[in-house]
Amino acid sequence: MNDIAIKAAGLGKKFRIGRSTSSYRTLRDTLSDGLLAPFRRVRGLIGGRASGSAGAREEIWALRDIGFEVEAGEAVGVIGRNGAGKSTLLKVLSRITEPTEGFAEIRGSVSSLLEVGTGFHLELTGRENIYLNGAILGMTRDHIRRRFDEIVDFAEVEKFIDTPVKHYSSGMYLRLAFAVAAHLDPDILIVDEVLAVGDARFHKKCLNKMQDAGQTGRTVIFVSHSMPAITRLCKRAILVEDGRMLADGPSHKVVNQYLNGGCETAASRDWPDPARAPGSDLARLRGVRVITEGGAVTDAVDVSQTFGIEMEFDVLEPRNVLMPYHHVFNQQHIEIFDAHDTDAAWRGRPRPRGRYRSTVWIPGNLLAEGTLFISSGLTRTDAAASRPEFHEQDVISIQVVENIDNERSARGDWSRDMGGVVRPLFRWDTRFIPYSMQVCSL
Repeated sequence: MNDIAIKAAGLGKKFRIGRSTSSYRTLRDTLSDGLLAPFRRVRGLIGGRASGSAGAREEIWALRDIGFEVEAGEAVGVIGRNGAGKSTLLKVLSRITEPTEGFAEIRGSVSSLLEVGTGFHLELTGRENIYLNGAILGMTRDHIRRRFDEIVDFAEVEKFIDTPVKHYSSGMYLRLAFAVAAHLDPDILIVDEVLAVGDARFHKKCLNKMQDAGQTGRTVIFVSHSMPAITRLCKRAILVEDGRMLADGPSHKVVNQYLNGGCETAASRDWPDPARAPGSDLARLRGVRVITEGGAVTDAVDVSQTFGIEMEFDVLEPRNVLMPYHHVFNQQHIEIFDAHDTDAAWRGRPRPRGRYRSTVWIPGNLLAEGTLFISSGLTRTDAAASRPEFHEQDVISIQVVENIDNERSARGDWSRDMGGVVRPLFRWDTRFIPYSMQVCSL
């Protein structure tokens, strides 16, 4: 078993919200309170605590009863909705915030990137901040000097390295902050969703760097709303909801639990009121959803998993040839493919009045990781010029994720980012010719 880098037990953090009625406190007030505190505690034990005071504020638990262990060299993702407590957890692990109860034991040096420019001094230059942050992490000046050029190259701020960072743009701030955090060889790297501030190219660059850190034995704790980034970088994920841990396990399973946890999912949309449903007097859309082979609605599919895009619609007027279709786009709004109904039972055949449920099945090992947006419609094809009876742009979306240990995908032994908008599983044949046979054939 590997050494434990992080151990949290019974971890909780309480905050008070609301406005306090107390005025500005002087040094004399603070010293006076310190001297009188023991007497107030005794009086409180005897007479009880007064309630309903003007200065009372509501207390909320941002974290409650959090417990887990992270082995050295392990990459763990932390996921959950906004306000779930993820950032508070990272601040406690980074020793920025003290817990109200429980404890977090950290073994090794910690480098954190929780906000843009965390730990930077605005009046200092980029160069000076690199050395300052390195010193805070316990690095020697010689060690920082050896990594200096690599940090500057990664951050792409060479022209501005001797400019005070208060003049940096948010993008420059982010690039330098991440470069410092990732290149000064911390034992533990903690990164929040702040990477979303950067552009797509730099985001990808950061993910590759964090993956490199994990593969060289460093511990990585990563918060992100990008489920493909979580499943690519982390074999394990922790799901936090309302300050409590809901799940801790393999990242692809925890991601599926998170995405399928809500009643209303991005992968399903329905119109129960026909008067408000898209369409015409001829046909109306009643629902579009992504389903598994077992028929369950799902927000996430593995790259090797077959899934269906199901359209439910009503035909109100008979004697028309109608064709359901879907257009599928990626996050860059590149159209991946179109799918038009090719069911032989309905090609060229007018549809009677009634409810229809048409499903197109997308094979596994076709699509790459990422978020897909699906536009759906219904076209009348028996008219002189085909026209859509309805077309809903980006009606649903789905996350395509991948378990890095998946032996059924096109990844093979490649652990880093794979380019392209599709991820087909090709057939490979390799013939081995020993040197002895090559010599004999000469």
